[in-house]
Amino acid sequence: MIALNSETLSTLPPSVERFSYDRASLKTGIVHLSVGNFHRAHQCWYVDRLLAEPGQEGWGFCGVGLIDDATERLKLEAFPAQDNLYTLTRYAPDGTARHQVIGSMLDYLFAPADPQAVLARMADPATRIVSLTITEGGYNQDHATGAYKLATPLTQRELANPASPESAFGFIVGALRMRRDAGIAPFTVMSCDNLRDNGVVAKRCVISHANALDPELGAWIETHVSFPSSMVDRITPAVLKEDAERVNAECGVIDRLPVISEEFAQWVIEDKFVNGRPALETVGAQMVPDVHPYELAKVRMLNASHSMLAYPGQLSGLETVRDAIINPQIGHLVESFMTCDVIPHLSAPAGMPLPDYRDLIIARFSNPDVGDRLARITGDGASKLPVFLAPSWNKLVATGGELRRMAFVLACFIRYLHGQTDQGEAFTPFEPALSESQHALARSWDSVFGMTVFESFALEPIHRSLIREMAESMEQRGTAAVLGEVLAETGFTS
Repeated sequence: MIALNSETLSTLPPSVERFSYDRASLKTGIVHLSVGNFHRAHQCWYVDRLLAEPGQEGWGFCGVGLIDDATERLKLEAFPAQDNLYTLTRYAPDGTARHQVIGSMLDYLFAPADPQAVLARMADPATRIVSLTITEGGYNQDHATGAYKLATPLTQRELANPASPESAFGFIVGALRMRRDAGIAPFTVMSCDNLRDNGVVAKRCVISHANALDPELGAWIETHVSFPSSMVDRITPAVLKEDAERVNAECGVIDRLPVISEEFAQWVIEDKFVNGRPALETVGAQMVPDVHPYELAKVRMLNASHSMLAYPGQLSGLETVRDAIINPQIGHLVESFMTCDVIPHLSAPAGMPLPDYRDLIIARFSNPDVGDRLARITGDGASKLPVFLAPSWNKLVATGGELRRMAFVLACFIRYLHGQTDQGEAFTPFEPALSESQHALARSWDSVFGMTVFESFALEPIHRSLIREMAESMEQRGTAAVLGEVLAETGFTS
């Protein structure tokens, strides 16, 4: 096996695809905040293909790690050792695997160690776009109002010492202030997170942070900076040690940070950029005037269905998305949820019939080789559920629709917070957006619906009673028994 770096590229096995461009001739045009697996499998993959196009050499990525943890410190060590190269393995539903070296990330900076270097790179005139994949929880929003939470300790630290930012929005505001003061044109801020109107949300966060620091700066950003919305889609699982060892063995490359994804990818981008943009439409991205219909379909169908299967799946002792979707009960729940609870209340985007999209989602979830783990999907549910499920729940409440399918999954979420499967196996719920006081609310039925995660849901007393009844019944009889009753009561036939 061959260790991956620039010098070994020409010696890699023929089955490993390599880029055709001269990497030494590239320049950084995009700074990306938070270099997770999804960013490397999605945006970096699109740009890797783009960089081979004439005139697109100035759109390489500089990745930025924001969080000081073991995973990010591993990247700080591994990326330079591999010259910021890594492998992406894409699995098609028929089991075919394609291995590819991605070269579009030209540099990697670790913000906790040197925030000034990150600010300098973002303030450089060559940087024309700052993109984000900071997860739903990274936007520091009040779940009920959507307002940017200025009172959080991190934000207060940044406002008191703006020269040493810690968050994505502290860095963006700091760099835009430097550019304004130096007379440098601003960059575009492009969110690539699973949020409805993610450009609108990013704009609200940036301007709120800027106004708290300097209202004149906030007004300048409002006038001169654009925040295009985007819709991104590619299933990208976490890569555990055994996964890395498997794909390295498959392709004959020693990569300390390989990425795995499905073959399918979609990127729909609002065409609204203030300082130039890459010609991503030449490599399959869709540049459109309005992203909203696409993101609505994706968030309410694919992302919501992920949650609909993940909580009952994990409670039932299942491990992967495929395990859950091929379970007859859970698969039936997901199909009926999309067919009955979502599709009737959505307008189909152009060229995207919703029943066909539903079937595609189920087929993608069934991919035997992606191995996406339910624990990744259930994690950070306090941030995800208000975005993925609350709009459909509220629509059904307003129209008198069937609520038992979603009530069942909300009951599963409450049980998930207790950290135990039906088989009695303990697990640790990953809920970074929940404080200890919020966790405490989940321990009692007298307080659980006071959690911030439920503020976005129109919950009447009858709904709370239904969710409680389901959760208590699951405690006594198991998830499968209650799900079977839900399916029988709702009467869906595919």
